[in-house]
Amino acid sequence: MYKDRNISRHDNNDKIVVGLDIGTTKICAIVGRKNEYGKLEILGIGKAVSEGVIRGMVTNINLTVTAIEKAIKEASEQSGIDIGLVNVGIAGQHIKSSVHHHGINRPNGDEEISVDDVNRLTADMYRTVMPFGNEIIHVMPQVYTVDYEENIKDPVGMTGVRLEADFHVITANTNAIKNINRCVQKGELSIDNLILEPIASSMSVLSEEEKEAGVCLVDIGGGTTDIAIFYDNIIRHTAVIPFGGDIITSDIKAGCNIMHKQADELKVKFGSALSSEARSNDIITVRGLRDRPAKEISAKNLANIIQARMEEIIELIHAEIICSGYEDKLAGGIVITGGGSQLQNLKQLFEYMTGQHTRIGYPNEHLGKSKTEMVKSPMYATAVGLVLAGFWSIDERANKYSDFVEKTPSSVPNDKKKKEQDNNHQGDHKSLFGFNLKKASDRLKGLLLDDIDDKQDY
Repeated sequence: MYKDRNISRHDNNDKIVVGLDIGTTKICAIVGRKNEYGKLEILGIGKAVSEGVIRGMVTNINLTVTAIEKAIKEASEQSGIDIGLVNVGIAGQHIKSSVHHHGINRPNGDEEISVDDVNRLTADMYRTVMPFGNEIIHVMPQVYTVDYEENIKDPVGMTGVRLEADFHVITANTNAIKNINRCVQKGELSIDNLILEPIASSMSVLSEEEKEAGVCLVDIGGGTTDIAIFYDNIIRHTAVIPFGGDIITSDIKAGCNIMHKQADELKVKFGSALSSEARSNDIITVRGLRDRPAKEISAKNLANIIQARMEEIIELIHAEIICSGYEDKLAGGIVITGGGSQLQNLKQLFEYMTGQHTRIGYPNEHLGKSKTEMVKSPMYATAVGLVLAGFWSIDERANKYSDFVEKTPSSVPNDKKKKEQDNNHQGDHKSLFGFNLKKASDRLKGLLLDDIDDKQDY
């Protein structure tokens, strides 16, 4: 049985948003709300070890559900919130992105282009036929064209007959989405938004100045490394690399002939991404198995293992940056976040291999007072971003459009049309610029249905 909303025991009128990060190494739930200054206040955080997820994809439903329930329970008890609705992140090698061009004709070119026209064009993109087994999760406009006048960032208020746009379309494997939905449902939760994880992370660690100047976000998680490139405040490229911190742990385990848990501890406590910074005479002692002597490992050898794998991952990241066509436009350089970003000397290795200025991204860009300081660690960037997604859109234009639609009177379609639209593939679970369409649903549904009826009559 679903719960309809997140309820605060202190103030039922407060908007509470919960982010649920289903990662390869951990499952994390964060509860937050906006304070009087517009900053995000973290009310509670829950965490559990993830054993049913491999490289961002759910492989064991029961183990994942158990971890979700544990994280949600901990976050609920800490925050005093009855959690029922969550923003969930999605990642994995199955994520694909592509650019599509689409346009619509307006009946009266003398009238100003409205928010409804833009919404209709965006919603139309969800009808795009994708390869079998894939489903659109985000549609994000790049630039618009009005009557062949190109490179328009915001067409609202202009006049013209033909409205077109280039769209950055992100798809995910249908079964991967279904498995996430099944896990969340079995945890007696419902999904408000399903959001690509690098987009969520970007909301918590990037500044508006960086997005405008040009920046590449690199989120190094346990199973995947996620990439998002921004330029002129618009997301331009996304990619997921199927390697993360776990593969480094596996390399250490094999190279040093130790247990996986010991390898992970070595990576976290003594790991360095630059072997030149490690001293050859530094020795790390690892406890042996039962009745066996301890094992001694050279810090230099450990750094060599880590650097070899990190160089491979950075080469793949650099190739994606080159492929995007924005390598020479990244005035903001590279921002690395996620649990893997905490490796010693990783920033220097990135700068050496890519030639781009690099910084570590901490999820405190929009944070206010919080009950716990641990949430400011890069490993919680995605979870914090998922909470922020409940308050702000990934596209500043969508924030403005949503506010406009909420203040504008609209006609509500009849019950029959509403029921048909609710069953439509482009219904409320889809999103405007990658987020939920509920804010503009009445106006958008009416437009879409009238358009469909007109085509059928024709």
